[in-house]
Amino acid sequence: MSDGTPLPSLSHAGPANTLVGAAYVKLRHDIIQGRLPPGSRLRVEHLKDDYGVGAGTLREALALLVSDALVVAHGQRGFHVTPISLEDFRDITENRVLLETEALRQSIAVGDDDWESAVLAAFHRLSKAEQRLAADPDARFEEWEQRNREFHRELIRACPSRWMHHFLGILYQQAERYRRLTVTRRPIARDLHDEHQGILDATLARDADRACALLASHIRLTYDAVAKLPAELFTPSA
Repeated sequence: MSDGTPLPSLSHAGPANTLVGAAYVKLRHDIIQGRLPPGSRLRVEHLKDDYGVGAGTLREALALLVSDALVVAHGQRGFHVTPISLEDFRDITENRVLLETEALRQSIAVGDDDWESAVLAAFHRLSKAEQRLAADPDARFEEWEQRNREFHRELIRACPSRWMHHFLGILYQQAERYRRLTVTRRPIARDLHDEHQGILDATLARDADRACALLASHIRLTYDAVAKLPAELFTPSA
């Protein structure tokens, strides 16, 4: 099992009670939601009024988003929202498959009863969120996204590699903008609940080969869905 030693945070939402933290949270939300489109320029002189903070505070928040790879700093050209592309998402997807299936395999090998209980609880919460998502994808995406993240995190919780958890956290976060597009636009027909159920059943049966195969297919289906989206949603690679 992991020694529990924390790695650097993947998100800077912790200091949300500070001006910088609050600006970071709002900016990140608007980037994920697409209100600040991929590739768009983030003009500090305009945004500081929109977010009700000073230019220095906004620049600090943007610097945190640069570390999250959601914003790109182009020297004298200022800040831009990181572009999205099929090439980028394929890279994210294949690296996530590589790491997450190995983390799941290790979790299945060493996970105890408490781990199984946590996986089951996370699946139950996700199932409830999936029901609400089906009724209103736009309004319920954020709740579903949180529950989906929790389920995937619990599946691999018993993996002893803290660095694997760290890198998977980065990849999962980078996929969020793409995932939102597929969940709210539904470019292909899929049953997310059935996919998650299959992964759960194989995991609890300690069938590592089947669980990993189902997980890989589940992750790659999101790429297949993104590939069906209109080309105008994407921006050239930075």
